[in-house]
Amino acid sequence: MTRPEVVLVGVDGSTASLHALDWAAAYAQRVGWGLHIVCSYSLPSFTAASLDGGYAALDDTAIAEGAKAVLAEAEARVSGLGVKVEGTVATGDAAGVLVEMSAEHCLAVVGTRGRGGFTERLLGTVSSALPAHAHCPTVVVPHRAGADDPERRDGDLVHDVRRIVVGVDGSPTSEVALRHAVGQAESWGAELVAVAGVPLGSGAGVLAWLPSQIDHEQVLADIKAGLDVIVDQVEAEHPSITIKRHVLDGSGAELLTEFSSAADLIVVGSRGRGGFRGLLLGSTSQAVLHHSQCPVLVVTRKCDEEMQADPAA
Repeated sequence: MTRPEVVLVGVDGSTASLHALDWAAAYAQRVGWGLHIVCSYSLPSFTAASLDGGYAALDDTAIAEGAKAVLAEAEARVSGLGVKVEGTVATGDAAGVLVEMSAEHCLAVVGTRGRGGFTERLLGTVSSALPAHAHCPTVVVPHRAGADDPERRDGDLVHDVRRIVVGVDGSPTSEVALRHAVGQAESWGAELVAVAGVPLGSGAGVLAWLPSQIDHEQVLADIKAGLDVIVDQVEAEHPSITIKRHVLDGSGAELLTEFSSAADLIVVGSRGRGGFRGLLLGSTSQAVLHHSQCPVLVVTRKCDEEMQADPAA
């Protein structure tokens, strides 16, 4: 099956999901893809007959109409961009619906409120589950305080990706992330920065066992040499892209979160089981998603393999 070049985006009527829609529409417009907007809903598994009469008004028809109204608002929001738009109202758990639909799309986009925790409804489990289980790369778009500022809305946060930062540690997963980051840089015409973190100065973490007299500068130099080998190879394959490199003292979560304040897109790799390996370990992945100031592109090895197997991807 040939996978269509379409961006999938989930909306629920919240401001956060509409910002995700703006990002998805901007990307679709940039690369000439279509846009598929989905609003899903589900009712409790118990039936109205099992409840007191006062709850009888909670029926499928009323909720379905509300979902249709949300979808209509979303379609109207992007109607003037010259992007081919398809809208769907789906029944079922939002995370499950989007994961299933992601198998027929090249990119999935969802939003998060970005206040240290995920919002409920679409933006709760969805923005956590979708990146781990999607069949295509996923972009999680944060909605931060001040994002409604007229000078920022649909501007720096959405329409113009000028700087992309990718976490690289030499693992196969991070190399997948680097390759996808290059693709994004080519699509947006953006600057690309590869970052590797070594937690030396904190006295904790995976390198805490190193002797105190270890030459930290030499460790950083060795990591830099390894990063150069990987990045040089990628640059040779993509001569139009020049990749800046940084090897810094600090954890992956700290560094990528810090860089996110000056970047327009962070790219990270994942094993596809809800956690990251190498530079990004366990809870680090959630820390990046929770605290990043800019959108985060998550690509799992599973979805990368599926995309590579698809001739259209």
